[in-house]
This record gives sequence, structure tokens and C-alpha cells, in this order.
Amino acid sequence: MESLEYLMHGFGVALQPMNLLWAFIGSALGTAIGVLPGIGPALTIALLLPVTVSIGPTSAFIMFAGVFYGAMYGGSTTSILINTPGEAGSMMTALEGNRMARRGRGAAALATAAIGSFVAGTLATFALTFVAPFVAELAFVFKPADYFALIVLAFCSVAVVMGNSRTRGLISLFLGLAMGVIGIDKLTGQPRLTFGQAELLDGIELTVVLVSLFAIGEILFVVSRYDPGKEAPLTVSGKWMTKQDFARSWKPWLRGTAIGFPMGTLPGGGSEIPTMLSYTLERKLSKHPEEFGHGAIEGVAGPEAANNAAAAGVLVPLLTLGLPTSATAAVLLAAFQNYGLQPGPNLFTSNADLVWGLIASLYIGNIMLLVLNLPLIGMWVKLLSVPKPQLYAGILIFALIGIWGVSGSEFDLIVMVIVGVAGYVMRVYDFPIAPVLIGLILGPMAEFQLRTALTAAQGNPATLVETPISITFLTIAALIFIVPMLIKGLRKRP
Repeated sequence: MESLEYLMHGFGVALQPMNLLWAFIGSALGTAIGVLPGIGPALTIALLLPVTVSIGPTSAFIMFAGVFYGAMYGGSTTSILINTPGEAGSMMTALEGNRMARRGRGAAALATAAIGSFVAGTLATFALTFVAPFVAELAFVFKPADYFALIVLAFCSVAVVMGNSRTRGLISLFLGLAMGVIGIDKLTGQPRLTFGQAELLDGIELTVVLVSLFAIGEILFVVSRYDPGKEAPLTVSGKWMTKQDFARSWKPWLRGTAIGFPMGTLPGGGSEIPTMLSYTLERKLSKHPEEFGHGAIEGVAGPEAANNAAAAGVLVPLLTLGLPTSATAAVLLAAFQNYGLQPGPNLFTSNADLVWGLIASLYIGNIMLLVLNLPLIGMWVKLLSVPKPQLYAGILIFALIGIWGVSGSEFDLIVMVIVGVAGYVMRVYDFPIAPVLIGLILGPMAEFQLRTALTAAQGNPATLVETPISITFLTIAALIFIVPMLIKGLRKRP
């Protein structure tokens, strides 16, 4: 009941005229960037960080939430119409959605995607409302050793799960950890990895790294593979959803929600895994298995629901534990730190207006997004006609101006170029980006918790495995490493 009271208070915050305006701006912007291939919510929020420094944190995060959810909605448009996912979670939607569009059923595919996103987003936000305070209460019993073990679990799961290679994932994580220790050691006061550069004594600005990896690295990667002669976008055609389409869609919507939300809460869960699981499940349960591969509506409804539910699930560990489980969550954590806030159990008491206003805005944003996506789909499709060279050039200029406007430092611009080119090389050779961000953000936190635990135990490392919580987390982290190796070894046996 307390959660409902807090939620009502949150609606009072979210329904303020200015916050409603920011929610609408975020939802519209999120839909637009979801539609445009190569631009995701992480990039957009990273670009907005320098711009939102003058906005209050509550309004800023309401807008960021709109961008986050809106990208989930908009990403299905390009998946269905041109077989190009606007963001990673829409990959599975493209399999059946594009084939439906080619069969003249693009309108039905877009409708089931939009409604499924609304249903899943609303149900998952409802789950977030009650799960998040419960997890936050549990977090109060965590000791420094428990937090350290939890962060180690996050490191292992992100490095192993994200990307196609465990080795590449670990290298990406190491790069993030290395950047995280640059600057003055707060315990000894000695500079670390500064190479005699006074500009590095305060460390690398997190916003600079975020904007570099996404705005420069990602855009260079997309542009390098740009083909001017690529197939033109399909038009929205066919009838809207029929009664039969609704009958075939509502169960996948619910099943996708049930898969997506818990998977989104797990470190390294993201949206890719639950959408794949949802697609596989719907293919097995469908009464029309012969349609899969040729445009089955269940193959659109389920993954889209799982995608949006996972987005809400990502917010549970972020808000309650300060633990990002995806690249977008890592950027949101950086946004919190930009405002001098640290997500965790104390956030629910020290910044209740922000937390509950944010959660309430998710309900409001879902309604806005449904209105924006169903009747106005034709308008969003027109965004696909924007020439890609001009679009990406504009993003790069906006990124450089944003960083210069915040820091006014030529050194930061040099760092932007170096990190951006490194991000591009990583993309070319299939190194995942998310472990870099999570290593950079969580590395200093892991160091702090480790030092605190060892100081309290007078240097005795056994303190790291003295509590059931830390033992559980470290055991799971070890299993994440060992189990895939065992499975691989068994497969090689004759």
C-alpha cells in the first residue's frame, strides 16, 4: 500500500505542466531516434547530458525515461519497414515484421508492435512500482563485501554475455576499468595513469567518454557501412489489426512481458536475450508454425513486448542498487552522477520526488507513445527519407558543440576524437561497448567497496566471503565463467 501512496505522490510530480512537457519531448524524441537506424537511446541520452545541465534532475530524468521507452517503440518501425533495427532489441522483430510488410501487412505489424509495447510497458512499470521498493529495502542489509561481490557479478555477466566472444568482452571490461582509475588516488593522493598530463588529474570526464563512444564511434561505424543504393523504405500498407490478429497477439504480449521484465533486471540481461527467448517460445507455441519465416504476427507481438518489458526491468537494479545492466542504463547512471546523485536504496528516501516522479512518468509516457505511434506512424516513416550523410554529420557537430559548451576544454575534444576512433575500431572487430562503460562507471565503486571491506577487516581478505550474500554472488560469477567452458568442452567430445 505504501508503494501506491508513493506512486500517487509521483503522479502529482509527473503531472506538473513542465514535467508533462518534458515527458512529451522525451517520448517524441525517443520515437524519432528509434526510427532512425544507427541511433539508439544510449547515444541520444549521452548527447543530451551536456544540454540538460540547466534543467532540474526530476524534469531531466522524466525526459530521459521518455527517450528510453520511445526508442523501444520507434525501433520496431525500421525493423518492419526496411529490415533495419533502430536499436538492438528490435532485431527479432525484423525477422517476421519485415516479411509481413512485404506481404502487404505492414500496418498490422506496426499496430501489434505498438500495442504490445504499450501493454508490456504498462505491466512492467506496474511490476517496477512494487518490486523496486522491496529490492531497495533488501539493499540496506548489504555490507561493503556484498556490494563488491555484486559488482564482480555484474562485471562477469556483462563481459561474458554481451558480445560474441568472452575474450573480447573481458578486454572491453579491462579498458573501462583502466580508464576508471585514471586520476588521483583518493586514498593515497598519488596520481595514477596521468602520464604527466595535468588535465588527467581529475580523471577522464564520463560524459566525454559516453559521447565519444556513441556519437563518434557508433556513427563512424554506421557511416562506414552506408550504402547509398540501399533499398528504399517500404510504405505502410494493408489493413489494421483484425479480430484474428488480436486473438493471435494478446497471449504473446503477456508471455513477452513475463519473459522481458525479469530478464531485464539481471546483469547482462539487456533486451537482446529476452526478445530471442520470446521469439523461440512463440514459434514453439504457435498454432500456425508454418507462417514463421514468412510473416507470423506472433513473431512480432512477443519480442516487442519482451523488448519493452526488459526496458522497465533494467530500471530495477539501476534505481535500487546503482547497478547498470545495459549500455543505456550505464548512461543513465552517468546522468545521475552528473547531478551529484548516486542511485541506490537511499535514493528512495533522499530523492523521493525524483524516483516516484520518474516511475509515474513511465505510465504517462506509455499513453503518449501509444498516441504518437498508432495514428502518426506515417509521419515517423518520413524521417527515413532524411539523407544519412547530413543526419550523421549533424549528430557529430552537435556532440562536439555539446562537450565544448560544458567543459570549454580543447583537451576534452582531443580525448573525444581518440576515444571515438577507438570505439569505431572496437565495433569493426566486434568488441562490445557496454563492458567498457560498466567498467568505467562501476570500477571506482568496486575499488571503494573493496577498500572499505578490507579496512574494516584489517586487511583480512577472508572478509570478502564471510556473508551468505557475498558467497552467493561470487559463486554465481564463477559459474558464469565455468559453465560455458564446460559446455564447450562437452560439445567437443566425440
